[in-house]
Amino acid sequence: MVAADLSPWGSTGRSAAGASILLKNVEKIYGGPTGGLRAIAPLTAELRAGQAVSIVGPSGCGKSTLMRLIAGLDAPSRGEILIGNVPVTGPVPDIGIVFQRDLLLEWRKVLGNVLLPAEIKGLPDMEARARELLKEFDVEAFADAYPWQLSGGMRQRVAIARALLTRPALLFLDEPFSALDALTRDQMNVLLQHVQTTEGVTTLLITHSIMEAIFCADRVLVMSGRPGAIIDDIRVPFERPRRLALRETAEFTAIGRRIREHFEKAGVLVG
Repeated sequence: MVAADLSPWGSTGRSAAGASILLKNVEKIYGGPTGGLRAIAPLTAELRAGQAVSIVGPSGCGKSTLMRLIAGLDAPSRGEILIGNVPVTGPVPDIGIVFQRDLLLEWRKVLGNVLLPAEIKGLPDMEARARELLKEFDVEAFADAYPWQLSGGMRQRVAIARALLTRPALLFLDEPFSALDALTRDQMNVLLQHVQTTEGVTTLLITHSIMEAIFCADRVLVMSGRPGAIIDDIRVPFERPRRLALRETAEFTAIGRRIREHFEKAGVLVG
């Protein structure tokens, strides 16, 4: 097990936008008639405020489970999770989440979908912010369209805009681009690293793509097969903004090789 990035990050754990995340010996066991399924082994890690972190690992290793635990959508069996030095005891309110399915409401226009978090939280006067995000994500012209009129990539742009509307401290993305074609996925990778730079939000990206994990993150946490444990914590040294041509460099390729070697040694495939 790798104890990842345990340096203190100040007294509040919160930057102007993002929030720090601390996991202390977090473990998840699902009950069952044979004594339970150990999904996540004891895991200790810290994400500093405003950092972009990818988690990559074989299918079923607990990546999505770990994200749910941090978001407060499920409770750990053992250990403690703190966000901004505050223990997580239930769903975290200051968070935007994007899934593989965009979950847009088909009967609401694009602008209405983006404004939904503000309506739920009772926040007034968010239309200007919504339109600003739609413009930033190049879907401003479709504000009055319905989701069914959009391509898959455009739908995910709207979903990310919705997740960022209320300026959350955390942005979690669970395989958000896996259903897209290769070209659109490349475009979304460029967009995501732009979002991380401009919004300053602490970002956690769950992905099966080693290339995507490296390109979009400041750090890559590599997880083992079940029970999931962090077996490597890799710093990504490239400055932002990043161009897709970065993926062809020797430095980028070396990081990818380092990650693949973990799965080759374990005899598992990523994907």
